[in-house]
Amino acid sequence: MFFSKPGEYEPCGIFTLGHLKLIILTAICITMALKNTVTKSKKEIKNIIKNCTITMWTFEVIIITFKLCTGDIRNVNNYVPLYYCSLLLYAGMLSSFAKEKLERVGNVFLATGGMVGGIVFMILPTTSLPTYPMFHLVSIHSYIFHGVMVYLGLLINLTHYIEIEKNDIKYYASLVGCVCILAFIVNNIFDSNLMFISKDFPGTPIHIIYKFTGPLFTFVMSVGQMTLPFYIVYGITKLINKFKLKQKNANEEKVLINNEESNEKLYEYNLTNKK
Repeated sequence: MFFSKPGEYEPCGIFTLGHLKLIILTAICITMALKNTVTKSKKEIKNIIKNCTITMWTFEVIIITFKLCTGDIRNVNNYVPLYYCSLLLYAGMLSSFAKEKLERVGNVFLATGGMVGGIVFMILPTTSLPTYPMFHLVSIHSYIFHGVMVYLGLLINLTHYIEIEKNDIKYYASLVGCVCILAFIVNNIFDSNLMFISKDFPGTPIHIIYKFTGPLFTFVMSVGQMTLPFYIVYGITKLINKFKLKQKNANEEKVLINNEESNEKLYEYNLTNKK
């Protein structure tokens, strides 16, 4: 079963007990990993990102080899790593081995888009569970892969490995935009749907977008992926930071009031003793 071809066994399916088990197991693993690494130094976090990237590339090669051996080589949708979540591989490389602006590009994607992409896939694993059983190489790999996306995003944000700024959208959008262009070219050559920007994807929210955008579908899907995930995470982190600052100010004010009350009581006590 673990290495079976599509159709040999009943697929796990979406919103099933098996799907729920994979989500819970992945969430537990993410929580445990964060608990053991959230206090690490920036140098150690960089090594974590590097190790995760190398591991995910190794797994990706194994998955591509498996799909080439068990599927149709003409179906590039099945094995070419030019999907939104595949950006983990490229962003991880930039974050681990590049410098300055290119390193920033990788870090920004991991902290924003990577986390959003990982969460969305865990809820809607449209490229694995509808085709394969729960205990299958592709299914297990997909939840490890997207679990790592969520883990790295949370780790970077919780440890303030980088601080996301509004103008970081240019780094995020440039990476996603480049992959959209590559995917569009490959889609036109091989009649594929990489990055889900060239064709409808029935049974998913993409179908709704396709229905209402018509000839603008490719543009809308590309721009949406180049902007929305970044601004979602950026907005949430800003709200959290604002709440923390407000709480910090309230605590400081409370301490100040307590100190003033203590000083007043001490002053009254000293006056009483003098009398």
